[in-house]
Amino acid sequence: MIAPPPRTTVQTFTPTMLITWALLASLPLWIEKVGLYQYLGVEILIWATYALAFNLVLGHAGLPSFGHGAFFGIGAYAFGLAQFNIAANLWVCMLAALMAAGLAGALVALFISHRRGIYFSLMTIAFGQVFWFIAMKAHAVTGGEDGLLKIARLPMDIGIAAFPTESNVALYYAVFAVFVIVSLALWRIVHSPFGRVVKAIKQNEERARFVGYDVWTAKFATIVISAALSGLAGGLFAMAQRSAFPDVMSLHYSGYIVMMTLVGGGLVSYWGPVIGVVVFLLARDLIGAWTTSWMLWFGLLFVILVMFRPDGIAGFFESLRRKEPVVPAPVPMSEGKGA
Repeated sequence: MIAPPPRTTVQTFTPTMLITWALLASLPLWIEKVGLYQYLGVEILIWATYALAFNLVLGHAGLPSFGHGAFFGIGAYAFGLAQFNIAANLWVCMLAALMAAGLAGALVALFISHRRGIYFSLMTIAFGQVFWFIAMKAHAVTGGEDGLLKIARLPMDIGIAAFPTESNVALYYAVFAVFVIVSLALWRIVHSPFGRVVKAIKQNEERARFVGYDVWTAKFATIVISAALSGLAGGLFAMAQRSAFPDVMSLHYSGYIVMMTLVGGGLVSYWGPVIGVVVFLLARDLIGAWTTSWMLWFGLLFVILVMFRPDGIAGFFESLRRKEPVVPAPVPMSEGKGA
């Protein structure tokens, strides 16, 4: 195996990153003034964390996973079970969610890391359905269809002080702290030598293998990291909802995160998944206030974007930013006429 690509200087904090964090940090101050509600902000941050983790597989590695909801759900159940059976401590429960989903991701990756294309996709669906079926039938552990109830919103204990998370605003800032850490960590991973190997696999897996990169190990690690962080988001979701249900592990919930990522432009932009989450959740609430068929309209938006702008909303704005002024082409001189 040859050495990974050499390191290049990458900004730790970019202007886009700082603007995104500042906008999200101020959200509780103005969200109700525009007619929305505080808990929507919590949902946006949790799903944005999940979408960034998922995009490590889809957008950066080019691996079409359609069963990622399983890891999100495993994290949710692990958070609740750790709270009930190990310790009612936020850090312990978050670690349990991270590790349980990561272990599940490692198990799945052992079987699918050597697959490509449609076979990879079908196996992710199959494993997702297996985990969903287990969650439905293991009633003694997961509560079955009734779910795991009475999950508490645990305080964020930092030793010298403990910050309660009972209110939606307090929970928002606790989740925001996790979002900042995860988004920064993923940014560094994507722009590391490992991240460049992952991008090489996306461009041409056979060529990456031919030049000496350990493709299987890189895919395995990518799936595990993505699964673990998805599980962390699932644990936060369970705390926010005060419950964990098997629905979040279903195929259609896995489809939601794919739609969010593609609509936002995760294939071309690091922050595309965050845009997609905001658009999806706003469409759910704003269009849903007028009609129960909001998914019909969001689905039409998805179809239009795939047909005419496959790089998503972020790709559209990026093309506008890079657009050069049109210079009229010179008019050719007619034959037989000279200057």
